[in-house]
Amino acid sequence: MRCQIVAIAPFAAALLAACSSTPKPPDVPTSLIPPSGQALFLETLANGVQKQGQAGVYEWVFRAPEATLTDWSGRAIGKHYAGPMWEAADGSRVLGEVAARDPGPDPTAIPWLLLVAKSTFGGGRLTPTTSIQRVATAGGVTPTETCSADNANQFRRVPYTATYYFYKAR
Repeated sequence: MRCQIVAIAPFAAALLAACSSTPKPPDVPTSLIPPSGQALFLETLANGVQKQGQAGVYEWVFRAPEATLTDWSGRAIGKHYAGPMWEAADGSRVLGEVAARDPGPDPTAIPWLLLVAKSTFGGGRLTPTTSIQRVATAGGVTPTETCSADNANQFRRVPYTATYYFYKAR
């Protein structure tokens, strides 16, 4: 049995910000730099969680992210959910796959990631995505509450924040 974690974006904490000017790539470890020939086109902020478990062991495990994505003004522009998938309000989607991971500077936060686009769908804002970076994470780690037979198969909503950078081919 497993206790389960569901990633959430608390109403007041969910923030996805699309910069109106050209965003600047973040300072990241070499392992998290997208392949050459890609250019940053979208910078966002969002919430969620990542945690994996082992079969037959009582421990909290990652279930899925649930995040409302908004721009700097708080206007909803999309969502982030299981896959991991990012979906813009125009219906375009990108399915990511982890290519590299770094613990990041905060040991109490989920790791920083470089994801590659496994697939894109639709013909809108996210369709050109080739890579995604998740950096500047806070929170989202395993609950401190013990996972046992008493609370197996229960869900915990664990807030996190992160900045996502979306890249496309030049």
